[in-house]
Amino acid sequence: MTVRGLLRAAVASEVGTWRSLARWVRRRPDVPTGAEPFPYASAATPVLWTFVVLPAVEIPLVDWLLPWPSLRVALLVVGAYGLLWMVGLLASMQVHPHTVGDDGLRVRSGSSVDVRVPWEEIAAARVRRRSVEGSRTVVVEEAGERRAVSVTVVSSTQVDVELRTPLVLPLARTGGRPVTELRLAADDPAALVRRLRAGIATAAATPDGDAR
Repeated sequence: MTVRGLLRAAVASEVGTWRSLARWVRRRPDVPTGAEPFPYASAATPVLWTFVVLPAVEIPLVDWLLPWPSLRVALLVVGAYGLLWMVGLLASMQVHPHTVGDDGLRVRSGSSVDVRVPWEEIAAARVRRRSVEGSRTVVVEEAGERRAVSVTVVSSTQVDVELRTPLVLPLARTGGRPVTELRLAADDPAALVRRLRAGIATAAATPDGDAR
C-alpha cells in the first residue's frame, strides 16, 4: 500500500472510531432495517476494558505526582485522548455487528472491516473453532488453489463460510486475489450458522436467488 493509501486508511479508521463512539452513546447500532445482528465482540471486551480502566487510573495519578503544570496539562490531554480512543474502539465493535438480511451476509470488525457476501455466493456455513496465528484482524491463508480469509477476534474464528466461486473481497490483505472461504468470529456461532443455512436454502428455492 502507498503512503497516501496508508494515510487515507488511518484517517478513515480515526473518523470511524469517533463516529462509533457517538453511535454507542446514542445507543444506535448500525443495523439495517430488517437485518438480524450477530455480535462478535465478547472475547475482546474484557481486554479492551482493561485498557480503558488502566489509563483512567493513571491519568489522575500522573497529574498528582508531576510538579510541572505544563507537562501535567500535556499528559492529561494525551491521556484523555487515549482513553476516549480506546472506548471508541470498544464502541466500534459493539455498534457494528455482523448482520444477515435479505441481501446476504455482512461481515464486520469495528468500523475498519465491512464485507458483504450475497446469498448467491454462499455455498455452505459451518461452526468450526479455529486459532489463528498472529494478532492481525484480517489473515489470509493459502493451501494450493484454495485461499481463505479470516476476520478474527482475539486471534480466533468460529464460523466458516464456503463460497460457491472464488470471490474478490474488499480487503487490502487479499491483494485483490479471490478467496474461496471466509472465516469469522461470532459470540453465538451456532445461531449464525442456523440463520445462514436457512438463508442459503431459501435462496436456492427462489428463482432469482433472493433470500426473502
